[in-house]
Amino acid sequence: MIGFLIKKTFFDGWDNLFRIALINIGFIASAAIPVFLPSLLGGVPVLSVIVLAVGILWCFVYLAAASSSLRTLSDNQSFGFGDFFANLKTAWPAGLVMGAIVFAGVLIVTIALPFYLGIKSPAGILFAALIFWLTVIVTLALQFFFAIHFRLGDRIPKALKKCFIIFFDNPGLCLFAFLHNIIIGAISLLLAFLAPGPASILLFLDEAFRLRLLKYDYLEANPDANRKQIPWDALLIDERERTGTRTLRNFIFPWKD
Repeated sequence: MIGFLIKKTFFDGWDNLFRIALINIGFIASAAIPVFLPSLLGGVPVLSVIVLAVGILWCFVYLAAASSSLRTLSDNQSFGFGDFFANLKTAWPAGLVMGAIVFAGVLIVTIALPFYLGIKSPAGILFAALIFWLTVIVTLALQFFFAIHFRLGDRIPKALKKCFIIFFDNPGLCLFAFLHNIIIGAISLLLAFLAPGPASILLFLDEAFRLRLLKYDYLEANPDANRKQIPWDALLIDERERTGTRTLRNFIFPWKD
């Protein structure tokens, strides 16, 4: 399943490279708000903090709309500018919630964690370890929040709950997705985030969750099945047929086939 997931994400990203690049450019422009504007307002600390907070929240609202739009690529469809702005109108609550969670998490890690480590006592180490592992679990679980929220249409509280259900049922997938996205982020840094960029990361997470839903459809239809032995080869037959195979020539000169 993992190999096919990487393959399908790459194919869908390549087929929609222009859309991926446009979304990445939009994110770069959005990220410029919290990165550069606060320093220009250094003489007004309060205003600088407000711009920083608003800029961070806007980045997550933008990512929410991007995730909602990229979902169509996973379904072998497409989207346009009109679709993106329509998604922006409906995705902003999820973006604000995720932005607030991330902001709170950063504060906890940068303030509470050093505080407890500085106590230098068994109690301090215990609380620091607790904060660290809670942060790891929350990070691994919530990376699928947008995919779950937009693909299932769940309300935000229910989507947050399902994030942790997915994590505890699929810890290996969540860890792999996190490591995969770190590598993609490093590659994106070398390419100034134009590609693969955050758009490819969001696409990968949606692809991963979409394929993982096949497992739950199978278990629902076969309640006595072994949860640790999912017949992925059988479940992915239709997906593999739709995705197909390609040569290097197919990628570079698709119009010659």
